[in-house]
Amino acid sequence: MQRLLAPFSDDARWRDLLTRAGFSARSLASIGLALAASFALQLSSPMSSVTTVMIVANPTVGALVSKSIWRVFGTIIGGVIGVAIMALFAQSPPLYFLALGLVVGLACMVATFLRLFRAYAAVLTGYTIILISTPSFADPDTIFISALSRLSSLTIGIVVTATVFMMTSQRRPATVLQQIGQAVRAAITQALLFHRAHGAEALNDLPKTTATGATGFRTLSQPIYSGRDKLLAQLGALSAAVEYAAVENADLRHDRRRLHMGLAALGGFVTALHPYWCSLTTPGLPAAPVHEFAATLMAELEALTAHPDWMRDSKPVRERLYAALTALDAMERAYEHPVIRAAIEDTRDAVHQITAAIAQLAPDVTEKDPAWIPPVRMPAYHEWAPALRNGARGCVITWLAGLIWYVTAWTSGPLFLIYVISASSLISTTPSASRSARPMAYGTLLAIPAGCLCHMYFLPQIDGYPLLWLTLCLFLLPGIWVQFSPRYGFYAFGYIVFFCVMLDVANPIRYNDITLLNTWLGFALGCALLAIVFRIVLPPDDRLDAARIVVALGDGIRTLARTRRLDRTAWAAWEGLQIQKVQRMLMRLSFATGPIDRREYSDAGLASVSLGRQIYRLHRLAVDHRLPASSSTVLTNALDAFRFLRRDPVTTARRLEDCALALEALPEADAAHPETRRAIGILEQSTHLIRALPGFFHERGPLQRHPDRPDAFASLTLTPG
Repeated sequence: MQRLLAPFSDDARWRDLLTRAGFSARSLASIGLALAASFALQLSSPMSSVTTVMIVANPTVGALVSKSIWRVFGTIIGGVIGVAIMALFAQSPPLYFLALGLVVGLACMVATFLRLFRAYAAVLTGYTIILISTPSFADPDTIFISALSRLSSLTIGIVVTATVFMMTSQRRPATVLQQIGQAVRAAITQALLFHRAHGAEALNDLPKTTATGATGFRTLSQPIYSGRDKLLAQLGALSAAVEYAAVENADLRHDRRRLHMGLAALGGFVTALHPYWCSLTTPGLPAAPVHEFAATLMAELEALTAHPDWMRDSKPVRERLYAALTALDAMERAYEHPVIRAAIEDTRDAVHQITAAIAQLAPDVTEKDPAWIPPVRMPAYHEWAPALRNGARGCVITWLAGLIWYVTAWTSGPLFLIYVISASSLISTTPSASRSARPMAYGTLLAIPAGCLCHMYFLPQIDGYPLLWLTLCLFLLPGIWVQFSPRYGFYAFGYIVFFCVMLDVANPIRYNDITLLNTWLGFALGCALLAIVFRIVLPPDDRLDAARIVVALGDGIRTLARTRRLDRTAWAAWEGLQIQKVQRMLMRLSFATGPIDRREYSDAGLASVSLGRQIYRLHRLAVDHRLPASSSTVLTNALDAFRFLRRDPVTTARRLEDCALALEALPEADAAHPETRRAIGILEQSTHLIRALPGFFHERGPLQRHPDRPDAFASLTLTPG
């Protein structure tokens, strides 16, 4: 009894219950209206509009509209291609299936590349072809009418769903800004925990045996790791939320690029929270005062951002940050210890980073603010290997299904082909198509007995449209409700979508047991073929995919060092791209098997972004007119040393160290030339980061080794042999 009443006593669970109930009610209402409109217009396949409702329905109105627009776009392209293929190969089924497989494979590959619901344009392009072609195999001349009927069903489902959700949902684009403000405050809180953990008092309380790891490098506490991972995931979700909110709000649409740049800058601020700074790995407590200063600053910022709408008046926060930069300049003049200088430089850089993030995210910041950057489009990172693999899977499964149908002349071959192509296209939009194949197949298998029960016992009892709608609601409601579950959501998606596909509801309904059994058998065999192709014929290799991303991270660092003219806009784009790589690497490693230290790779990925920040600061100093010409030449040589990073990171570290010693030997390396001293600190920090993680930067690091080799799971702190 207590478990039944628990949602009513917990505010969070009560809100979740209301959200699910509201979404379910809107979805069921959309089903009823779409099906009624399809019957009224006497469409050949009324359930296609219901299937569209199940696919496009989304609790976020902006996401629903975005998905709907791209579905229409993809359907039109798929219809045109479908008519063209049928016209070219109407008399040659083998050539038709060959062309169909190539188009489906290309659609699956493009769907893997595209972000968010843009992928649905490629998905619909792929399986619209088979949807409009199957009714026309016996008479190819009807292909154009079939395409128009498919487009009509899709349009009805989209228009009805969008109308119902837009009329009954509370659209509050301002909540997106509040969520961004909460994310900024969460990042500040995370930095507060990080710096408090490295103050003098906290370090003195640590046992000497746990102050450093076996390699001499500190590790972070579990709350810091958990909070950092959660925050990075939150920033990724906010990026999608901005896209969806921009669909329905003109102001956010205008500021979309600026907000994406701000979220990338905030992600850059979070990436500095790793244990590989030299101020954290040096014995003793030389940098503790700097961490205490940063902790005090973050505590004050946390208090200033306590109000949910603090971003509408961010001036007090920005003034406090500018005051902190002035205080850091004074602190730099007061300390001579190289580790303290490096810690001050890192803290100054973090303050600049959070200031730049707020300048892009807060709506009250103008172009006159010194931290403001002209907004540009942030590049997206594309993984070619998974995309090509999904494309090959789409080709193979289409050719196999077409071959089975062509050889056996099976009467349910068209539905069998429809399922494998539709399911392959849909799971290609997920982060791991091979792992999504299983829940998709299980959800479809669950829909088979549900469809059998509906056809055998429920549909023969109805005598009007209201009972038909109530019957559909009865069978679809469990799947609609479970879609909110992170663990079982894709199972539910497969169930509701393909339950609608296999349910043969027409006007009038014709019952044929043999046809129904063939249909269910076709879907069952389709599930088996889906699992075989995606998990056995072309299985995933997440370790190899992660290794490719590590290579891309190293190549990005070398490219940054070679860049001639590096302004703040180019840096913001580079940093955002690197953070995407780190997030994708962590996702691939979460799927990989074997004793991989994912926490170590997480720290190493963030450290690689920090190394990029050191390079950016070197670029800025190299063109600074206050820096003497001799020092500028040394910095140019230091940037050139990064060309050895992938082949021999130890050599890169040694050359950077030599450049730091060369700067120290110059006459201008004194207190009267703070720029030269900053350059020395940056070079020392860069040397330390590379020497801390040679196995991550080396082209023959542990992740690049075959899993069967004994050194394939070695620590990144060891230099590969």
